Amino acid sequence: MPKAESWQLTQANYPFSHSTETRFADLDVLGHINNVKMAGLFEHGRGLFNHSLKSERRKSGQRWLIAAVSINYVAEAFFPEHITITSGISRIGSSSWDIASGAFQAHGCVATCITTIVLTDKNGPVPITDELRAEFESLLVNRT
Repeated sequence: MPKAESWQLTQANYPFSHSTETRFADLDVLGHINNVKMAGLFEHGRGLFNHSLKSERRKSGQRWLIAAVSINYVAEAFFPEHITITSGISRIGSSSWDIASGAFQAHGCVATCITTIVLTDKNGPVPITDELRAEFESLLVNRT
Protein backbone atom coordinates (compact mmCIF):
# COMPACT_ATOMS: atom_id res chain seq x y z
CA MET A 1 0.00 0.00 0.00
CA PRO A 2 1.39 3.43 -0.85
CA LYS A 3 2.34 5.74 1.99
CA ALA A 4 0.58 9.04 2.57
CA GLU A 5 1.99 11.96 0.62
CA SER A 6 3.42 14.86 2.65
CA TRP A 7 0.59 17.28 1.72
CA GLN A 8 -1.94 14.84 3.20
CA LEU A 9 -0.40 15.19 6.66
CA THR A 10 -1.24 18.90 7.05
CA GLN A 11 -4.74 19.72 8.26
CA ALA A 12 -4.77 23.17 6.62
CA ASN A 13 -4.46 21.59 3.15
CA TYR A 14 -8.08 20.44 3.22
CA PRO A 15 -10.97 22.88 2.59
CA PHE A 16 -13.52 21.05 4.80
CA SER A 17 -13.26 19.72 8.34
CA HIS A 18 -15.48 18.21 11.00
CA SER A 19 -14.57 17.38 14.59
CA THR A 20 -16.20 14.38 16.23
CA GLU A 21 -15.90 12.34 19.39
CA THR A 22 -14.09 9.07 19.63
CA ARG A 23 -15.84 6.42 21.68
CA PHE A 24 -14.66 3.81 24.14
CA ALA A 25 -16.30 1.25 21.84
CA ASP A 26 -13.86 2.36 19.08
CA LEU A 27 -10.87 0.89 20.94
CA ASP A 28 -9.13 -2.38 20.17
CA VAL A 29 -7.31 -4.57 22.68
CA LEU A 30 -4.15 -2.48 22.24
CA GLY A 31 -5.96 0.65 23.47
CA HIS A 32 -6.06 2.65 20.25
CA ILE A 33 -8.83 3.35 17.73
CA ASN A 34 -9.55 0.19 15.73
CA ASN A 35 -8.88 0.27 11.98
CA VAL A 36 -12.51 -0.59 11.12
CA LYS A 37 -13.75 2.23 13.39
CA MET A 38 -11.33 4.62 11.66
CA ALA A 39 -12.93 3.66 8.33
CA GLY A 40 -16.30 4.55 9.87
CA LEU A 41 -14.98 7.93 11.01
CA PHE A 42 -13.79 8.62 7.45
CA GLU A 43 -17.18 7.56 6.09
CA HIS A 44 -18.95 9.96 8.46
CA GLY A 45 -16.64 12.85 7.51
CA ARG A 46 -17.02 12.09 3.80
CA GLY A 47 -20.81 12.04 4.16
CA LEU A 48 -20.78 15.47 5.81
CA PHE A 49 -18.46 16.77 3.10
CA ASN A 50 -20.78 15.46 0.36
CA HIS A 51 -23.82 17.02 2.03
CA SER A 52 -22.05 20.39 2.21
CA LEU A 53 -21.96 20.64 -1.60
CA LYS A 54 -24.13 23.44 -2.95
CA SER A 55 -24.43 22.17 -6.55
CA GLU A 56 -27.09 19.72 -7.62
CA ARG A 57 -25.23 16.49 -7.05
CA ARG A 58 -27.01 14.35 -9.60
CA LYS A 59 -29.94 14.23 -11.98
CA SER A 60 -32.90 11.89 -11.62
CA GLY A 61 -31.79 8.32 -12.24
CA GLN A 62 -28.16 9.01 -11.41
CA ARG A 63 -26.24 7.92 -8.33
CA TRP A 64 -22.79 8.09 -6.82
CA LEU A 65 -20.97 4.81 -6.33
CA ILE A 66 -17.80 4.27 -4.35
CA ALA A 67 -15.31 2.50 -6.60
CA ALA A 68 -12.35 2.35 -4.19
CA VAL A 69 -11.26 3.33 -0.70
CA SER A 70 -7.63 3.38 0.40
CA ILE A 71 -6.67 4.13 4.02
CA ASN A 72 -3.15 4.69 5.31
CA TYR A 73 -2.64 4.50 9.07
CA VAL A 74 0.00 7.06 10.01
CA ALA A 75 -0.04 7.00 13.83
CA GLU A 76 -2.15 5.59 16.63
CA ALA A 77 -5.39 7.39 17.43
CA PHE A 78 -6.71 7.45 20.98
CA PHE A 79 -9.89 7.74 23.04
CA PRO A 80 -11.22 10.05 24.54
CA GLU A 81 -9.53 12.65 22.34
CA HIS A 82 -11.73 14.15 19.63
CA ILE A 83 -10.75 13.51 16.03
CA THR A 84 -11.01 15.97 13.15
CA ILE A 85 -11.80 14.53 9.73
CA THR A 86 -10.77 16.83 6.89
CA SER A 87 -11.78 16.43 3.25
CA GLY A 88 -11.25 17.91 -0.19
CA ILE A 89 -11.18 16.93 -3.84
CA SER A 90 -7.83 15.58 -5.02
CA ARG A 91 -8.70 14.46 -8.57
CA ILE A 92 -11.49 15.21 -11.05
CA GLY A 93 -11.97 12.90 -14.02
CA SER A 94 -14.69 12.81 -16.65
CA SER A 95 -17.14 10.75 -14.57
CA SER A 96 -15.24 10.10 -11.35
CA TRP A 97 -13.41 12.03 -8.67
CA ASP A 98 -11.29 11.38 -5.60
CA ILE A 99 -12.04 12.71 -2.14
CA ALA A 100 -8.90 13.00 -0.05
CA SER A 101 -9.41 12.93 3.71
CA GLY A 102 -7.20 13.16 6.75
CA ALA A 103 -7.83 12.23 10.38
CA PHE A 104 -6.15 14.48 12.93
CA GLN A 105 -5.78 14.49 16.69
CA ALA A 106 -3.75 16.88 18.85
CA HIS A 107 -0.51 15.00 18.09
CA GLY A 108 -1.02 15.31 14.30
CA CYS A 109 -2.27 13.20 11.42
CA VAL A 110 -3.26 9.68 12.41
CA ALA A 111 -4.62 8.41 9.08
CA THR A 112 -5.31 9.42 5.48
CA CYS A 113 -7.95 8.19 3.06
CA ILE A 114 -8.58 8.44 -0.67
CA THR A 115 -12.06 7.54 -1.91
CA THR A 116 -12.85 7.25 -5.62
CA ILE A 117 -16.47 7.99 -6.52
CA VAL A 118 -18.15 7.46 -9.89
CA LEU A 119 -21.28 9.20 -11.17
CA THR A 120 -23.50 6.60 -12.87
CA ASP A 121 -26.94 5.92 -14.27
CA LYS A 122 -28.55 2.63 -15.37
CA ASN A 123 -26.19 2.46 -18.36
CA GLY A 124 -22.95 3.04 -16.45
CA PRO A 125 -20.69 6.06 -15.85
CA VAL A 126 -21.95 9.50 -16.92
CA PRO A 127 -20.04 12.80 -17.27
CA ILE A 128 -19.79 15.15 -14.29
CA THR A 129 -21.85 18.29 -14.92
CA ASP A 130 -20.05 21.61 -15.48
CA GLU A 131 -21.67 23.02 -12.31
CA LEU A 132 -20.49 20.13 -10.14
CA ARG A 133 -17.03 20.22 -11.75
CA ALA A 134 -16.74 23.95 -10.92
CA GLU A 135 -17.67 23.27 -7.30
CA PHE A 136 -15.18 20.39 -7.11
CA GLU A 137 -12.49 22.73 -8.46
CA SER A 138 -13.28 25.20 -5.66
CA LEU A 139 -12.78 22.39 -3.12
CA LEU A 140 -9.41 21.11 -4.31
CA VAL A 141 -6.88 20.17 -1.66
CA ASN A 142 -3.64 22.13 -1.43
CA ARG A 143 -0.84 19.85 -2.61
CA THR A 144 2.03 22.22 -1.81
